Amino acid sequence: MNSADQNQKSNKTMRDPKAVRRAMCLYAVTDRAWTGRRTLAEQVDDALAGGATCLQIREKDLDPEDFLAEAEIFKQKCRASNVPLIVNDSVEIALKCRADGIHVGQSDMEAGDVRTAVGEDMIIGVSAQTVQQALAAQAAGADYLGVGAVFPTSTKLDAVEVSREMLLAICSAVDIPVVAIGGITRDNLPELAGTGVAGVALVSAIFAADDIARECRNLLRLSEEMIEA
Repeated sequence: MNSADQNQKSNKTMRDPKAVRRAMCLYAVTDRAWTGRRTLAEQVDDALAGGATCLQIREKDLDPEDFLAEAEIFKQKCRASNVPLIVNDSVEIALKCRADGIHVGQSDMEAGDVRTAVGEDMIIGVSAQTVQQALAAQAAGADYLGVGAVFPTSTKLDAVEVSREMLLAICSAVDIPVVAIGGITRDNLPELAGTGVAGVALVSAIFAADDIARECRNLLRLSEEMIEA
């Protein structure tokens, strides 16, 4: 089997609905705001070692060449850990690095157009804040939804807060997994029990931690307990 066939097989496996749902449990989203003593690549190593079940690379300021180089490195790290790599926003980068998935917001390319661009094997995630947006994304071929901000957050200044009632309504309305995002910490994560989410997407709770691997182990346990509660 050549490398192209292996990549295609890997992406198909990652897009299996059960695999996508498992990947939502502890979904790490990169942010270089907390790099300093350690590089982002080292922080990613720590997150994967600690049990992150999915990694999204989000780079709003890198030029395309550097973004692609970074994505290719992270793809190899994720492959070694059997964890899907999701690229935020850039379909071009996702295709070039053969990522496992792409995540888009409401102001980005529409999910149906993304599916046309990336084909049937790549995971597609879509941000949603309302039931209408969630149902539209599911109908257009999304594999999972990112819903938030479920708590106040300083990571994304323009984030719209989503109430617990709306989170419950979205989870009840769709068949695809929902990952909660926005302001989630070790302390408030258990409050998401009973909402129907498949897991949590975390930025600062992971990458601002002094010991990222240890914090991921703690967060993974809390997320698993929250899902089962």
